Amino acid sequence: MEEKKIQLTVGSEYKITSMESRDKPLVTKGIFKGYTMIGEIDSLCMELGDSHKEMEGKTRVIPSHMIISIDIISTAKEEKKKSESIYVG
Repeated sequence: MEEKKIQLTVGSEYKITSMESRDKPLVTKGIFKGYTMIGEIDSLCMELGDSHKEMEGKTRVIPSHMIISIDIISTAKEEKKKSESIYVG
């Protein structure tokens, strides 16, 4: 049986547990918006859901090395990228 690779897709809902401090995890629940870089550190961008009350709709950037776990709540269909054509005439 072939293993299916899991990849994060834009528009999917995830619950991410990351390190807030040595003794306390930070739980983020919301919609995955994509990746970004902070200096040389790759990070995930999450639009916060209603469980974050007054922060709902705001974007949280989570450095990848701080992530403890990712729970998949719901997945959005992955959009196929349009091929970029270059025409030289």
